[in-house]
Amino acid sequence: MKTKFDSYINTDMCDGCKLCLKGQKLVLFVGGKCSRACWYCSLSEGRKNSPQLWANERPCNSDQEIIQEATDSNARGAGITGGDPIAYLDRTLSAAKALKSHFKKSFHIHVYLPLPLVNKPTLEKLHENIDEVRFHPSFLTNPDEILMQEEIKKISEASLIFGKQNTGLEMPLLPEKKEEIISFIKKTEPYISFVNLNEFEISDTNFDKVTKEYSLNEDTYTIYKSLETGKEILKQCKNLPLKIHVCTASTKNHHQYANRLLLHKILPYGTKTDEGTVIYFTIIPDNMEETVEKLKKYTKNFHIDESHKRILLKKSELHRLYKTKKFVINLCEEHPTFDAEKMSFWKLTDEDFN
Repeated sequence: MKTKFDSYINTDMCDGCKLCLKGQKLVLFVGGKCSRACWYCSLSEGRKNSPQLWANERPCNSDQEIIQEATDSNARGAGITGGDPIAYLDRTLSAAKALKSHFKKSFHIHVYLPLPLVNKPTLEKLHENIDEVRFHPSFLTNPDEILMQEEIKKISEASLIFGKQNTGLEMPLLPEKKEEIISFIKKTEPYISFVNLNEFEISDTNFDKVTKEYSLNEDTYTIYKSLETGKEILKQCKNLPLKIHVCTASTKNHHQYANRLLLHKILPYGTKTDEGTVIYFTIIPDNMEETVEKLKKYTKNFHIDESHKRILLKKSELHRLYKTKKFVINLCEEHPTFDAEKMSFWKLTDEDFN
């Protein structure tokens, strides 16, 4: 069954996914070091093995900065990822505790875990402030049967700690691994309640292997037959008592991220578009103090955006300010995120007011 988010489910999806698709999850990247080296990993070169923590697009050095980003993005939960969050266990535990303490119990936190570093004591620590655990098994790159049984045992231990309803799998849809994926789902079914299958996408770190061994769809970034493989898995697992969710590239790009933009707080005098971007009218002064004093002679309706060294103007006063010929006024369309990614920028001219 196709959802309104361009994804596919058999019956339902887990709680973490429901918030994520609505744009209500903070993406907490605790660091790029990982206990595995999966060739298909989609992490960028800039983040792989990097110790930098990110909350959405904000680089953070403290729990307070993480909380600030969660506040600015109007998040109702967080997804903790990496790398391997257990490789940064103290950081992961501290962030989860801080978020729960600030936003209270209803703030839903899930964590993505490869299995090499997983053990019972660590799972118990994670469970203190994390609601849901999603495991990324090793069989996609290492089909060793003994290793698989060890990982299934770890998943069963997690199920006892987090509860079966809060324990699941998450993995990419490699087309050639369809039967192996189905087999692993069936083997772990007694211990899990959900499975998230992600459409496989190309990235700068898997580019060489993907372009050599796979075909791409017309969009040039998703892998041919990946989505079809997910749909086939849904059909073949339809009788299992699991919530299986096939998350497409479109789901992530056109719904999850777009919805997060729509929820994000914006600065004064900004206008949010239907796509979630924001339009600001700005003055970028050479000397902030002098420009502010000059501007005060004409209006009180402006905001000093210190982080981006600019002045934001009220739209209804633009023409009057422009006619003074005292200020260079710009139109800027950007994302409301911490990095304020620019979509368009130009200097206003007479034609803009005709």
